Amino acid sequence: MAVKVLIVDDSGFFRRRLTDLINQHPNLEVIGTAANGQEGIEKAAELNPDVITMDYEMPVMDGITAVKRIMAATPVPILMFSSLTHEGARVTLDSLEAGAVDYLPKHFEDIAQNSDELKRRLHNRLLEVARSHPKSSRPASKLFPSGSSLANANARTAQPSTSARPVSTAASSKPSTNKAPAINHPVKLVAIGTSTGGPVALQTLLTQIPANFPVPIVLIQHMPSSFTPAFAERLNKACKIQVKEAADGDQLKPGLALLAPGGQQMMISGRGQVKVLPGDERLHYKPSVDITFGSAANVFGRDVLAIILTGMGADGTEGARMLKGQGATVWSQDEASSVIYGMPMAVAKANLTDAVMPLDAFAPNLAALVR
Repeated sequence: MAVKVLIVDDSGFFRRRLTDLINQHPNLEVIGTAANGQEGIEKAAELNPDVITMDYEMPVMDGITAVKRIMAATPVPILMFSSLTHEGARVTLDSLEAGAVDYLPKHFEDIAQNSDELKRRLHNRLLEVARSHPKSSRPASKLFPSGSSLANANARTAQPSTSARPVSTAASSKPSTNKAPAINHPVKLVAIGTSTGGPVALQTLLTQIPANFPVPIVLIQHMPSSFTPAFAERLNKACKIQVKEAADGDQLKPGLALLAPGGQQMMISGRGQVKVLPGDERLHYKPSVDITFGSAANVFGRDVLAIILTGMGADGTEGARMLKGQGATVWSQDEASSVIYGMPMAVAKANLTDAVMPLDAFAPNLAALVR
């Protein structure tokens, strides 16, 4: 059964181009288009799509308003198209907070350098978004029933350019808990890695942390370089702790969360500082959770608490393995509260997590940990 897609965009050229690209995948089908947000709301109710692509700047009704109203009336996973600018970042973050699952650049040359790669990335992002569970009332099992060609896909989730596995409810023998096991040694660094669904998850978690939190925090969110300054600014305004985009040489401090800059790699140095290095073209993720976690393992050993939140792929699994080898502690988000259960599932399936918990449980457990 094909995943049904509704396109909402005021550009007739973009609607036609996107329709042509999407329909080239055997498991994707564009069932309708809309030229503005109001029309998108009406088409969403009429056509019952599995996923919606949404522009943010349109006449009659903008994309953010449309997302809010669709999620309130007929919840469905939404993929935003955004410009890679500071203003585009602000609007995209507003859209994610309103209920959109993920985003892609509006200019296709920012997605891929050739048409084949563009199609792969677009198709696989749509398939992932369609099987997500943000506020949608339709579980992934209805979109990808057992035994279907999509449900049985055997591709790795580690690379967004390949088809991803559906969510597995048997990822770990550890049940979800609201209370993590005690850690019988000091925690000197909290490192949090996330991807799809991460902006909202991080805001939910970090806004619950008190201003006097006594442990430094580092954040690794898969995000373009033009987005991380706006995201750090947004978090800093919303949180009691200080949040800033990391710069080379920044000191790790209690009550400070350093966000890895997009397009670069953030490592922990032995002087209690972060190093910000150019993104290696051989590495798909820039920033990479594995890179930061691995460097934290080398510097702080067992005294790291690593947290893996919602996200596509498996970034963070090898870094978590390095941390566990030093005796460090790893917590991961549970399936029910994850938008995409890729990254937490990968860590859980590798038996690297000490506790699986819902998103709202992390902050209370952190508070109990440092008291």
